[in-house]
Amino acid sequence: MRHALIGRSFALSLAAGLALCAMAPVARAAPDPAGQTAAATAPSGAWRHAVTLMGEPKYPPDFKHFDYADPAAPKGGLVRLGAQGGFDNFNIVVAGRKGDLENGIAQLYDTLTTESADEPFSSYGLVAEGLRLADDLSAVTYRLREGARWHDGKPITPEDVVWSFQVQKENSPSLAAYYQSVTKAEVTGPREVTFSFAEAGNRELPQVIGQLRVLPKHWWTGTDAQGRPRDVTQTTLEIPLGSGPYRLAKFEPGRSATYERVADYWGKDLPVNVGRNNFGTLRFEYFRDSTVQIEALKGDLYDFRAENVARNWATAYDDFPAVKEGRLVKEEFPDRGNGNMQAFAFNTRRAKFADPRVRRAFNLAMNFEEMNRSLFFGLYKRIDSYFYGSELASSGLSQGDELAILESVRDKVPASVFTTPYTNPVAGTPDSVRANLREAVRLLKEAGYELRGGQMVNAKTGEPLTVEFLEFQSVFERVVLPFAAQLKLIGIQSNLRVIDQAQYQNRLRAFDFDITTTSWPESLSPGNEQREYWGSAAAGKEGSRNLIGIKDAGIDALVEKVIYAKDRPGVLAATHALDRVLLAHDYVVPQWASNVSRTIRWNRFNRPKILPTYGSSGFPTTWWYDEALAAKTGAPR
Repeated sequence: MRHALIGRSFALSLAAGLALCAMAPVARAAPDPAGQTAAATAPSGAWRHAVTLMGEPKYPPDFKHFDYADPAAPKGGLVRLGAQGGFDNFNIVVAGRKGDLENGIAQLYDTLTTESADEPFSSYGLVAEGLRLADDLSAVTYRLREGARWHDGKPITPEDVVWSFQVQKENSPSLAAYYQSVTKAEVTGPREVTFSFAEAGNRELPQVIGQLRVLPKHWWTGTDAQGRPRDVTQTTLEIPLGSGPYRLAKFEPGRSATYERVADYWGKDLPVNVGRNNFGTLRFEYFRDSTVQIEALKGDLYDFRAENVARNWATAYDDFPAVKEGRLVKEEFPDRGNGNMQAFAFNTRRAKFADPRVRRAFNLAMNFEEMNRSLFFGLYKRIDSYFYGSELASSGLSQGDELAILESVRDKVPASVFTTPYTNPVAGTPDSVRANLREAVRLLKEAGYELRGGQMVNAKTGEPLTVEFLEFQSVFERVVLPFAAQLKLIGIQSNLRVIDQAQYQNRLRAFDFDITTTSWPESLSPGNEQREYWGSAAAGKEGSRNLIGIKDAGIDALVEKVIYAKDRPGVLAATHALDRVLLAHDYVVPQWASNVSRTIRWNRFNRPKILPTYGSSGFPTTWWYDEALAAKTGAPR
């Protein structure tokens, strides 16, 4: 449900716990005994303080703070966060098309509503004090708080909201897809904005509008210090005006960005903010690659790392003196809030990947079991679903409502979805490896290829089947090169190209790649973002998340089934069906995952007794600087 704004390096560096800095996936809705949305359970036309997809919000109108936030948390102190790559842009409007966005910049702007991290998917008022739904869910009206204001003291207005919606939808391919069914935003009262929808009945659209980051129209349509008109359609390194708990105080382009807590922040006493945003200063430190990042962490150049490389977790830290002394803490946190597909993704816009048999042959060639043993210390399991790790993942053969949904698109989906559950090839022994490679060669032959002199070529043209793996981190050499060696055994020549992050982002935006590693984080309540991930309309839009280039009528139909499901059982059935069909097309070679977030941090910070159910560690949003711990560990520089 939640639309992601963050870049890939940020996601890999800071993990899901850094909720304050990005529009990240949130929790999937759990089964609702009543099988109803909030629209069905609340009085018709009533103003409400919160909205949820299933059942009722956990927190009443007079709640004081979220359970996982400590109202007594001290304020102040410095936390330094590591990021990879660099940045050349502070304008979130064009982040999907131009430039390399600074990782923390989105926190400058408050949203209409904000989610709790201990509920499946409930949103509570932030800039908006309340919302009102149309009976048929064809529109939603948000009423702004009277005291909401920008850092320059001017009020946040309905005109700001309307303008923000329009410029972000017009300039962001991702948001254009995400909000494609929102036909109009208009001021309908002194503090009211109404959003109208193309169709009624979309259970989540009124709620996802609340995720809109509100931008200051008067600032963006004004002039800079030199008197030059600002242009919201271009990148900029001018520090933007914000409304949130932090302001950008200073920066070194591409190297660091420092945010300071706003002492008179207008929303600091709102229940949704009590006990949160505790650090006095947030600093983002940028590093060239993950190897440099690890050494920088050991050198106390930043404070917190989410370690996503199994070898590093197993070997890179334990012999370090600070770990043995307890000054550097390794800790795992459970990941409950989302499903995920991380994979080698094919660009099916290229003819050589158009045939699913070719794509399946690549999967057959990969020896995950050996990789897991020799590279990953046995810490991972193979991903076998686009919603891996959640109840949204399909399994077995379809039945019941899921089968009925698939029957409605039988002529548009692979026949195998009705007869054969998806499984990844299993290797690990010499016999199974040989059997998989033989099957890969057979499929390639069916697809029009043949071996000539040890090289796999197109049987008609003689053109060799070659591929390039495109990455921006050298760490991927460890997994790509063994895969490439297996591909060579069946005559496929491959190479790995590692480029800098800016080049990498530009090539992905232009769909200029053969195969790359990517991931699609899934919230616990899938919805409009599925169009952006898999929809035909997104396949040709530069900068969209449909990297694969999927244009499939069956998948389009199933995405709509997910979006317009009326209750939780319907969501599950439709998502299982969508997952099953995506898998049957073999669009990717699934990689690997774990159900925990592995973190390492300098021991200067404390946290509430209750962690967010769906927010992993919750760091740094609800943590705080601990003077006593810092005295033992040493203050950050």
